Amino acid sequence: MYALYFILVTVICCIMMSRTVATKMKERIPSYEHICKGIQAGEKCEKLVGYSAVYRVSFGMASFFFVFFLLTIKVNNSKSCRAYIHNGFWFIKLLVLAAMCSGAFFIPDQGTFLNAWRYVGVAGGILFILIQLILLVEFAHKWNKNWTAGITRNKLWYGLLALGILILYSIAVGALILMAVFYTRSEGCTYNKILLGVNGGLCILISLVAISPCVQSRKPHSGLLQSGVISCYVMYLTFSSLSSKPPETILGENHKNITICVPDFSQGLHRDENLVTGLGTALLFCCILYSCLTSTTRASSEALRGVYATPETEVARCCFCCAPDGDADTEEHVEESGGQTVIYDEKRGTVYSYAYFHFVFFLASLYVMMTVTHWFHYESAEIENFFRGTWSTFWIKMVSCWVCVLLYLWTLVAPLCCPTREFSV
Repeated sequence: MYALYFILVTVICCIMMSRTVATKMKERIPSYEHICKGIQAGEKCEKLVGYSAVYRVSFGMASFFFVFFLLTIKVNNSKSCRAYIHNGFWFIKLLVLAAMCSGAFFIPDQGTFLNAWRYVGVAGGILFILIQLILLVEFAHKWNKNWTAGITRNKLWYGLLALGILILYSIAVGALILMAVFYTRSEGCTYNKILLGVNGGLCILISLVAISPCVQSRKPHSGLLQSGVISCYVMYLTFSSLSSKPPETILGENHKNITICVPDFSQGLHRDENLVTGLGTALLFCCILYSCLTSTTRASSEALRGVYATPETEVARCCFCCAPDGDADTEEHVEESGGQTVIYDEKRGTVYSYAYFHFVFFLASLYVMMTVTHWFHYESAEIENFFRGTWSTFWIKMVSCWVCVLLYLWTLVAPLCCPTREFSV
């Protein structure tokens, strides 16, 4: 239900940023200007469209999740009063969310509010990205740790590890080659050449550090599987960054501007702007929603606090993300009272952290706000130009790529820098 609320407000934000929707409304709604004046939205409802409207609606959604974050702090039992509020009263919550989003339009001194809220959005969006990067690094270490735990019982896990490493590095190398072919040319494309060289070099660096003797002595579980996962993600972010960069143009033989440093097929795709925007936006926000839901599990919240399974209790599984049957940490009691079957598995607390759940959705609200409004290019932002590319989007993605590499390198060298401390991954 919370995810549905999130999707609903996100769709409204996309509509508010759409030039096409605003034009169609003017054409098809009778007495459009009179209605706009009647609801005090300006002569042409300019207060209900554009980046300022998205900021206000996102403020309402972010406030909604932040209030529930404060309300559910330290909730350790799903039968408590605050837990009942979290798990029910859906229609009332929908009304509260609508009231918060609508009330944001009546905040006085809109100029100061929008400027201040923009900085909050930048901070929250960056923190949301950082949490995803931390969980990705944790995922890589968890994968390697789980599969290497099976080697002592069955040597076939060696072959599975080797196959995984081969596939990951094949994907990373293949992606680098394809980007070098399609995003560079003999003349020009200097940015693309430098970034491909730097990011390719970083992938080689983390691979060498992961298998270096000094790291292996302090961190024996370190290996090429983790660096392969990070290398694939680095290549993905590199591709996403290059696709988000404003196109470079040169003067052709016929004295016409020619776009360079982008694949020819992408230029053809951009001709159907509505199709590209619709499919791309839907895919992007599905990924954001998936990140929110996977970031709010008990395992993810424990990972951010540095709580992991010990090597002695680790059970190797191909699908290591799923909990094994008969988990000793859960205490299940099935209660049937003629209705829904209820399973109580809250020996260590609630099934997931309610407060952390709402906090991630609060950050996701800010991330959506900044993404839809093109981060620092908000004044010219339109959903139809969502994939045209801006320098702010390009650098956000590229810096995220480098931060991911730094986080992974820190997990490798931290035991060397702090030899007296015990590290779990």
